[in-house]
Amino acid sequence: MEEMISKLKEIVKQEIEGTDPSHDFLHVMRVYNLCLEIAKYEQNVDLEVLKVAALLHDIARIKEDFDNTRKIDHGVEGAKMAENILARFNFSKEKIEKVKECIISHRFRGNKEPETIEAKILFDADKLDVIGATGIARTFISVGMYKQKIYRDIDIDEYIKENLEGGKRNGKIIDLRKHSPNLEFETKFKHIPQKLYTKRGRELAKERIKYMQEFFERLKREIYGEL
Repeated sequence: MEEMISKLKEIVKQEIEGTDPSHDFLHVMRVYNLCLEIAKYEQNVDLEVLKVAALLHDIARIKEDFDNTRKIDHGVEGAKMAENILARFNFSKEKIEKVKECIISHRFRGNKEPETIEAKILFDADKLDVIGATGIARTFISVGMYKQKIYRDIDIDEYIKENLEGGKRNGKIIDLRKHSPNLEFETKFKHIPQKLYTKRGRELAKERIKYMQEFFERLKREIYGEL
């Protein structure tokens, strides 16, 4: 298994080369390690499935990022890629299906709910990486990539109607240039703790969200010259 994990890491590095720093191999390994941390507190976890799913969960991310049609879902596409890759390692069909389920259901703005414990752990670990200090760093990467403002003072309900598909809080962002870190916090990040499935995940999320809340409150005060 360790040899397989080592080879999968190399495959993932090659497949996601050139993706943005928010979804690079360091992100993959942060999620991988968070999965192992959360798994310590859960029962009947198939660690082989979990490790493989964590490594492969964003393998199609670069395809989505460079898709001008905005139709590619890296969860769905990634599950297909994972199936082909794992077949070469003689991974059992049963475990391949479990890995695919994990990958398809790991997205926050997705339509598939995670059902297995492995999928729930991966979902939680992936979401934890977008909050806290790491989450703040990641949001400002998007500012540079999409020429966003570092802060937008706009009514949240108005923004959701304007720039999230279907006028829904979990809808896909229509125009990334109109987004901003504080809007990502208000529409997505602050709701993450209540969306997580594991007790350990929620514990970690609570502390990370508190840190982010304080940061964005201070950012607003500094922008308006109050500090």
